[in-house]
Amino acid sequence: MIWIVVGIVLWSLVHFIPTLAQPFRQKLIDSWGSRIYLAIFSISVVISIGLMVYGWRNTPQVTLYQLPAWSGPIGFMLMIIAFVLFGSSHHETVIKRFIRHPQLVSMIVWSTSHLITNGSTRAVVLFGGLGLWTLIEIPLINAREGKYTKPTAPGFKTEFNGLVISLIIFAVALLLHPFFAGVTPIPK
Repeated sequence: MIWIVVGIVLWSLVHFIPTLAQPFRQKLIDSWGSRIYLAIFSISVVISIGLMVYGWRNTPQVTLYQLPAWSGPIGFMLMIIAFVLFGSSHHETVIKRFIRHPQLVSMIVWSTSHLITNGSTRAVVLFGGLGLWTLIEIPLINAREGKYTKPTAPGFKTEFNGLVISLIIFAVALLLHPFFAGVTPIPK
């Protein structure tokens, strides 16, 4: 369990630097250059994910709460929504006209999906911890960025292509899930 917590703390610290410590971030960029800063940022994020996966796979599953049968299909549908939201953050989309941070909102949906389909202590720590980080991060970014200017709506082709790419990535993640998480996410 400790590795899950260390991974979440590292993830949070790395992401809070651009949000809460702009002068420190700029000092690092000035000292190292933007490429090295981005490389260290990216490597730190990958290490944090690795720690969380390692912690997940090496923490015994202790049940905190029993889940109803309907939680599986609802959690599965929430994951599709999470992937569509995440994908929409990388291109112009109608979603961005209504949701300022679709990537972060996808994290909340992702966390919720996992919490309603898994009642173990490790799930509560991992998905609850990342969901909590996201709930803190969104208002901090909003305060840093100020007023939100909604983007223009894209054409149908851009919207459709983004949706298809998101669904393909979801399908790949679904196939790979048993290898990194040790469980099959398809509801029964």
